Amino acid sequence: MHDLEKVIEKMDFRYFGTGQHKMEAETFLASENAVLLDVRAKEEVETIKLTLVHHVQVLEIPTHEVPQRIHEIPKDKLIGVFCSAGVRAVIIFTYLKSKGYEQVKIVLGGYPPLMEAVMPGKLYKKLNK
Repeated sequence: MHDLEKVIEKMDFRYFGTGQHKMEAETFLASENAVLLDVRAKEEVETIKLTLVHHVQVLEIPTHEVPQRIHEIPKDKLIGVFCSAGVRAVIIFTYLKSKGYEQVKIVLGGYPPLMEAVMPGKLYKKLNK
C-alpha cells in the first residue's frame, strides 16, 4: 500500500535533485501514451480550455474532485498534472503517488511554458515529422 508517509519518505535530496517529480511542458507534450490531468477549477477551464488535440489527451478534473473521480485517471499512462501556478499540481501529484500511481509528473511552469510549447513553429514541426 502506498500511503502518504511512504511517499514522503522517498522524497529525499536525491529524489528532488534528479527531478523525478517534474517534467517540462514541451517534453511532456512530446510524450507517447500520456494524459494531461488539468486540475484547474471549472471556471478556469471555461476561460482557457486546453484541448491539445495534436499532442496528448486532456482529462479535466478539478482538484477537489480528484478523490471521487480517481477511477477516471489511468494507471497505465504517463500522467502530467497541470494547473495555472503549480500548487494544485504538487498536491495532486503527491495524492496520486500515495494511491499507487507510478508514472506521474508535475508539468512545470503553468501557462507560459505550455503556451510556448504549442506556438505555430513548434506545432508545425510536430505535424510535419
